[in-house]
Amino acid sequence: MYDLPYLRGYPATVCQQVQQLLAADLLGSTLAKRYPENSHEIQTDKALYELTMQLKRQFLKSSEPVSKAVFDPKIHVINNALGTHSQVSRVQGGKLKSKNEIRVASQLKKLPLPLLRMVVVHELAHLREKDHNKAFYQLCQYMEPHYHQLEFDLRLYLTWQDLQQSS
Repeated sequence: MYDLPYLRGYPATVCQQVQQLLAADLLGSTLAKRYPENSHEIQTDKALYELTMQLKRQFLKSSEPVSKAVFDPKIHVINNALGTHSQVSRVQGGKLKSKNEIRVASQLKKLPLPLLRMVVVHELAHLREKDHNKAFYQLCQYMEPHYHQLEFDLRLYLTWQDLQQSS
């Protein structure tokens, strides 16, 4: 039995299927079939910002602006999140200035582009919906129709990656 920290909260039947794939050493090949392009060109903060702005222009034109999108090596994937969205407020002169920043775990540079894109979509959705509620997930699916499958696949990928590093 393998520890499945990324799949906590999923039904036992799903976890059993993942355990079977792991025991048969098939999880990596299953993911490789789904995502044959294992690498992407989004390797810099500038490229991440461009991807973020492209998605924002396409789906969230009237939302608050994003001032920064960066890869953050300090984000611990299990303890924190895959990415974070924060609103930084400062007083400049007599005015309160607010900036939206998106930070994505640096670990995602090594994963397939659809999985990175899903995390960016997730963080962009927080511009409109702060909580993980029904409206939030509807917005995620509007921007990425396969959002839930991609989120699950990302959890599988991280599980497989951790097992590869520990062996």
